[in-house]
Amino acid sequence: MGSVDRPRPAKKTAKSRRNSASANEPEFVQLLTPEGKRRSHPDYDVTFTDEEYRGLYRDLVITRELDAQGTALQRQGQLGLWPSLLGQEAAQVGSGRALKPQDTVFPAYRELGVQWCRGLDIISAFSLFRGVDLGGRDTAADRFQMYEIVIASQTLHAAGYAMGVAKDGAVGGDDGEAVIVYHGDGATSEGDFNEALIWAGVFNAPLVFFCQNNQYAISEPNTRQFRVPPHRRAEGFGLPGVHVDGNDVLASYAVTEAALDRARAGEGPSLIEAFTYRMQPHTTSDDATRYRDEAELDYWRAKDPILRYRTWLEAESLADADYFAAVDDEAAGEVRELRQRVMDLPDPDVTDMFDAVYTEMPAPLRAERAEAVAFRASLDEGSES
Repeated sequence: MGSVDRPRPAKKTAKSRRNSASANEPEFVQLLTPEGKRRSHPDYDVTFTDEEYRGLYRDLVITRELDAQGTALQRQGQLGLWPSLLGQEAAQVGSGRALKPQDTVFPAYRELGVQWCRGLDIISAFSLFRGVDLGGRDTAADRFQMYEIVIASQTLHAAGYAMGVAKDGAVGGDDGEAVIVYHGDGATSEGDFNEALIWAGVFNAPLVFFCQNNQYAISEPNTRQFRVPPHRRAEGFGLPGVHVDGNDVLASYAVTEAALDRARAGEGPSLIEAFTYRMQPHTTSDDATRYRDEAELDYWRAKDPILRYRTWLEAESLADADYFAAVDDEAAGEVRELRQRVMDLPDPDVTDMFDAVYTEMPAPLRAERAEAVAFRASLDEGSES
């Protein structure tokens, strides 16, 4: 394949916080370079219609704009928290579009792009982070489970579910089912993740672990998390591991499609490490300037997944300025609708966080509840005066 454009190791500088193995690793899958040049890979490829190629761009742009609105709404006091996915759109859109209707998704808490690609109403993510509800939906119908805040716990949920799929004999045919679980690089340091690998491997569960390695577990860089990249850990559990350029939407699609096909055919689990980068803080409550510098951000801005893909579309004459403008207009319309829907959501009841915790509420918690109610009442009185 020749050299792969990936972060270079450095001494104790910002660049040392980029996890990079040998640039000649044959398993690193990239179909589109950061400059927007198409390249081939011996094991992975995509074949789309022109409309499907354009559709991926639409997904990337709309996902980015909806996510940006999440950050804006939180800054304006309409959401309690927002975990941005800026920079990770290609990993989510590519993998999300590789799913079939019968597949089941176990997200972490940042998978807005996957939810969009599944054609689901994304308001559930915003009502969750507004505190109105727990983000629940009819997950049996849409096969997209609830967002999970507890790091890596969803990997065990997915493993158990996938084991059930295998026990039910729902694999091996043309309509076989697969399960995919999304997690970050930080989750690979949790016991739940490693236990999930054990169970999935031993029971040959139809499960794809999709690790979005965005370089940081909150504020901890890869160099403080592991000695070898996550995809190499798969071998120790008897699973194949694939390393893919997570800023390349075509490669993300190709490797996920292959892994899901294996799972549906009854060939067992696999682990995908999508090498990408989180351009925003971990959440809106995080101050990323405390652990990374502007030079590092500039390095990754040059690898922007949407700019890369747009450059290729233009070079191949698959889309023109009118199409890009139309996508921008559609994205703006989606944002306006989303914003209004969020503003129309009710304010969360301040007592909800207290009332469903204990059968008999302890005295300290009763005091905190009364204090919270009084504080909320004072705010309401102030707004009326």
